[in-house]
Amino acid sequence: MSQLLKLLLFLLRLPLKLIGYIAMKRRARMSSEQLLQHAEPPKLHKEYVRELRQGWTAQAKQLKGRQGENSRAQEYTKEECALIHRIHHETEQANRNNVTRTEAYRSIYFRCQELHWALLAHVVSRNGGWNMTDLQGDLLPRLLDDGQREETFLLLERVNSLIFHDAYPQLLLYEASCKAGRELFDLLPAFQVSVFMKPVWSQFWKRRDPALLTTALIVNEQHVIEEPIVQSPFFKEHVLNQLSFQLQSPMQTNAVFMPYCTPDRVEKKLAGLIIENFCDLQERIEFGKRMYAILFGVPEVRAGVHAFVRAVPHTGSRADYAPQLFTKEHDAVASLDKYTEKLDGCELRAGASKLTSLVLSSAWEDIPFEAPDREDWFISLNEKDRLNQYFAELPLPGVFDMTEEHYYALNKIELAVLAAEGLQVAFHERRKGDKTC
Repeated sequence: MSQLLKLLLFLLRLPLKLIGYIAMKRRARMSSEQLLQHAEPPKLHKEYVRELRQGWTAQAKQLKGRQGENSRAQEYTKEECALIHRIHHETEQANRNNVTRTEAYRSIYFRCQELHWALLAHVVSRNGGWNMTDLQGDLLPRLLDDGQREETFLLLERVNSLIFHDAYPQLLLYEASCKAGRELFDLLPAFQVSVFMKPVWSQFWKRRDPALLTTALIVNEQHVIEEPIVQSPFFKEHVLNQLSFQLQSPMQTNAVFMPYCTPDRVEKKLAGLIIENFCDLQERIEFGKRMYAILFGVPEVRAGVHAFVRAVPHTGSRADYAPQLFTKEHDAVASLDKYTEKLDGCELRAGASKLTSLVLSSAWEDIPFEAPDREDWFISLNEKDRLNQYFAELPLPGVFDMTEEHYYALNKIELAVLAAEGLQVAFHERRKGDKTC
């Protein structure tokens, strides 16, 4: 059978796949609605938000006329200097790669479970690792060349490492405050943390309101990466403005989900969302808030995520959550062959080998972290009133069950690979025929 005929037969199957996709969407909505019956999203208390606004206003007034002054590093005591050095060292050690960062988030969350953001960061960081290793798997190398994959990995790594570099010292400083029995947040400037966070941590020390702290950390970290990475001319030219990146939304490769165990622990399900436009700061913040609402507002998801992250160490391989579909072993011979269709919906085809999903250390070497030059985003923010919109509510989305949707997204990528290879072969056969004539 010619490649052109194979391609035609392949295209004729698309309507059936579309029908299956619509049915899957209906099942996802029904499953989400069932989970929402027991859900209660975290709340942002208005009086606490007003209190924070007053703190930010006072902070802004205090900063006027002080922008050129040196930090109070020379005023730190020996004990403070030792703590600062320890936190810098622990952050540097844990910031080696996605796996070490993800484990650091998990570890500090289970030491201080009031730090909801640390668990959210852990599950989002797992997704970052999976996206990194996908670039060296069975599918994406057939759609992206070496340069595209390396630059995409660099974007993922820079986002992942910069957020960790900014946020992890804050978590460690809170933990140190708990051990000392007093707040130590005057040391935040030693870690180049935005002045935006000082009133937030001081309030959290008094109020212990995890929802407000989590929301503020989401807002802060997305602003931290905005100028040096998302608005970077290099990443705009080489990744963000490339067609391959912009196709993430229709291909649904930009999903972020949380594997969680069902109450009987027999099955792993996926809860999450798809981010439509990564380049939009407001969308990233609202996306983070909705993910938090799912994680801590839906009891089955929260309990199941706890069970999953306790039981399954992060390696970067998708085999961590779906060993029935993925293998950590790399078949070098098979990777050179033309791709053979493996997926049938959420399952492997009869006789098909598993998809390769390497552990991170087998896919990519560590890249030393380089702190970019950056200003305090809160000081340079022209319209501070815009922040108010982020602290109104933590909405729960209507649909967040992604158990089937994720596997259908894999089907889409597989179809793209098959179509690309079919067109390429058909094109070469056509050219060969033209030369023969």
